[in-house]
Amino acid sequence: MIQYSDEVKRARSENAPIVALESTIIAHGLPRPKNLIVAQEVEEIVREEGATPATIAIIKGEVHIGLNEKELEQVANDDGFTKASIRDLAILASTKKSAATTVAATSHLANLAGIEFFATGGLGGVHRGASESWDESADLLALANIPVLVVCAGVKSILDISATLERLETLSVPLIGFCTNKFPGFYLQDSGYSLEHRVDSPKEIAAIWGARNEVGTPRSGLVVANPTPSPMDTALHERLLKEGLNKAKAKGVIGKEVTPFLLEYFHTNSSGESLRVNVEIIKSNAKLAAQIAVASK
Repeated sequence: MIQYSDEVKRARSENAPIVALESTIIAHGLPRPKNLIVAQEVEEIVREEGATPATIAIIKGEVHIGLNEKELEQVANDDGFTKASIRDLAILASTKKSAATTVAATSHLANLAGIEFFATGGLGGVHRGASESWDESADLLALANIPVLVVCAGVKSILDISATLERLETLSVPLIGFCTNKFPGFYLQDSGYSLEHRVDSPKEIAAIWGARNEVGTPRSGLVVANPTPSPMDTALHERLLKEGLNKAKAKGVIGKEVTPFLLEYFHTNSSGESLRVNVEIIKSNAKLAAQIAVASK
């Protein structure tokens, strides 16, 4: 059920560096036609750094590791693509349906294909009010159990960042900041929480990744927190977050519906700022992930 693009096949045969890329941001995270343009640009960034991009998606029940031009266009433009986490994969395979992959599903499939490096935008985490709703992203358990290095811009600032960091610690997921001692909050370079470990070069990160076997911790992932190079204005972010939370309360939006409501509120009311930052984040993370993959060879 796994199909490899010609480009990924060649990289595998040559033991060349490969970077996995998720498809949810293409199918559901960015508006058309910008989603396809950004997807193409991100893949090219990975190539320019000396690695091979492997965008992952489910197409008619088949796992695709790397997409050709036609398949990339299909993910970007076909309304039939749902969003798939790990638990959905067998169902999609047996029913021959198509889906874009989340962080958790992309990590799982990348590992299945022997790919160790993955660039995404932001991680899922513990949602606001999770003590009552139990709403927690599957990304966290995936990071604890799948040996893939994930480059991200932290977690979305609309989540419960403190609780997310606590869960990452409990699950023994190693977390390092790239050129920062502050945990980024997706739209923001600093979420208000500090990081214990900092690195300043892809080579240092590659060395940490390689040392896992030596100390007997090869089974979990590694989170590399890479702050966005061009953050949203802090005052604008705080205003939108406060307004969004008030709107959600007024409309009776609770539990797992709060996060998508807030994301949509940001997209609708930030005059394009949330979209701009989102695009810069995935480009920056793809570049760093490729540099780490190359440094690991």
